[in-house]
Amino acid sequence: MRTRTSPIVALIVAVTATGGCTVVSSGAAPAPSAPSSGASLTIDNCGTEVIVDAPPQRVVTVKSSSTELLLALGLGDRIVAQAFPDGPVPERWSDGVDIPTLSESAPGREAVLALEPDFVFAGWESVFSADSAGERESYAALGIDTYVAPSACKDPAYQPESMTVDLLEEHVREVAQIFDVDPVPFLEDQRATLDGIAPDSRGLTALWYSSGTETPYVGAGIGNPQLIMDLIGVENVAEDVRDTWTSMSWEAIVDANPDVIVLVDASWNSVEDKIALLEGNAATSRLEAVVNGRYLVIPFASTEAGARTAWAAEDLSAQLRMVSLP
Repeated sequence: MRTRTSPIVALIVAVTATGGCTVVSSGAAPAPSAPSSGASLTIDNCGTEVIVDAPPQRVVTVKSSSTELLLALGLGDRIVAQAFPDGPVPERWSDGVDIPTLSESAPGREAVLALEPDFVFAGWESVFSADSAGERESYAALGIDTYVAPSACKDPAYQPESMTVDLLEEHVREVAQIFDVDPVPFLEDQRATLDGIAPDSRGLTALWYSSGTETPYVGAGIGNPQLIMDLIGVENVAEDVRDTWTSMSWEAIVDANPDVIVLVDASWNSVEDKIALLEGNAATSRLEAVVNGRYLVIPFASTEAGARTAWAAEDLSAQLRMVSLP
């Protein structure tokens, strides 16, 4: 396997090819063709040209989204270790799986290399930096391929106009192609789940509160939070910000006065912490969502685009149906 960084390469990642799409698709998509064996695969991944000569056999995953996508595709036996897990693996993919945890945070480069991987799959592009897991070029020099979830590319040239179901499926197909496995069983399961979601029709607005105290960090207009809010039928109060997540002042949130607040439950910033902050602040305590306890809860590991997205939307949709308005 070889990885090369090139300033000008042919863009074959479907995310960039469909970057102008802003409509969430939940209808039937063309079934992907069965994977073909024996051919080299070239991918422009966030500006890095990745050439896969053979399906990876020894993979280090960083972040839950990368680990769980491989598990969903039946590739748990290829993962030699995971790092930076955001929470336990959902039961539907955890049966019989025992993946060693290399590090609870971003691993060091030497620790990764000690496992002799042939592929490092990261859920965040920032993982591949000199002060984290190491730069992609340093792995390429050793013949180790690296890959970032396309939805996590930070260069605006590689970000979609808005995350859609079609783009999510294309990411799954690309990973399946890299590993030479059939994505159809997973995609059919995902589609069935999405097709069962009935978007709310009450015209509700929502705030996706991810983290932060002095300045909250919220789901913005082009990432997975936006996709999930589109799927469940609520309007994102930060939808006009062209980013996956963004900082938003408490003053702006008070002015928006969202009907519901999606609370991200993380070990370092729990739902209980967020509710205490919202209810203890003189300004936010008067928000209608806070006064009436209109909270939806999502685990942090479900916030990144990946294998969990459809089921996260299904769960939030069920929670939303329980929200009553005066």
